[in-house]
Amino acid sequence: MTGDVKETFTIAPAALAAKVRTLAPSLTRSTQRVAEAVAGDPAGCAALTVTALAQLTGTSEATVVRTARLLGYPGYRDLRLALAGMAAQQQSGRAPAVTADIAVDDPIADVVAKLAYDEQQTLADTAAGLDTVQLAAAVSALAGARRIDVYGVGASGLVAQDLAQKLLRIGLIAHAHSDPHLAVTNAVLLRAGDVAVAISHSGLTGDIIEPLRVAFDHGATTVAITGRPDGPVAQYADHVLTTSTARESELRPAAMSSRTSQLLVVDCLFVGVAQRTYDTAAPALSASYEALAHRHAPRSTAR
Repeated sequence: MTGDVKETFTIAPAALAAKVRTLAPSLTRSTQRVAEAVAGDPAGCAALTVTALAQLTGTSEATVVRTARLLGYPGYRDLRLALAGMAAQQQSGRAPAVTADIAVDDPIADVVAKLAYDEQQTLADTAAGLDTVQLAAAVSALAGARRIDVYGVGASGLVAQDLAQKLLRIGLIAHAHSDPHLAVTNAVLLRAGDVAVAISHSGLTGDIIEPLRVAFDHGATTVAITGRPDGPVAQYADHVLTTSTARESELRPAAMSSRTSQLLVVDCLFVGVAQRTYDTAAPALSASYEALAHRHAPRSTAR
């Protein structure tokens, strides 16, 4: 047994579940059926031969093997071992990988419980699937950047503002752009030594892809935070940070879960940069806290 195969066997079952959810939107219908089957019933699928799983999902043996490889395993045998591990964890009392959708008549207490679990799952999936090598490279680029532009629209625009604000408070020059025209006109001014960060859950948003492409063409280091690492936005990214892709429902649009996972990645970037630039970041943070301290003090009622 080679070292690579042994490493595949030790992939955490949680990471497999996260990868199934992340890849689901980009899979074909047949491979998606196989992926959903193994994520929904790991114990049952672990007991099936490749032929039996193909019959269960209405696909072919070749599709089952192809799905296993898309999930990061050399073959179906390796996937079955991972499924057995996932089943063992679930039987030990851990919560199931997928919760029920929120119904229109759910009591508010159930809504709170379901949302809380889904948010926890989104964060766990993002952490499990985040490439720490890519993350470290992005941190290094941001820590040494002359200037940082962050692009995002809609819910991702709020996350872009959060990242820019955090970086500004530790003394870096960072600006968030949600207007596509301003994003492009700023991107043309970027050069080597600058960094452009694009935040797009779908990876398909043209208003985000265009300024990132312009920044890339002008020599800036580019970073994409996206739920679709195979999407168009990744074509112009030197470093891709993948966020979890949670299931969308009628009462819980994808923007809610995508924002949760994006904010986790933003916090990881910020803390990493603050660590790298601690000698300047710590005084800058202290100064910003002091500048705002009087705004948090109780107002005097004396006239």
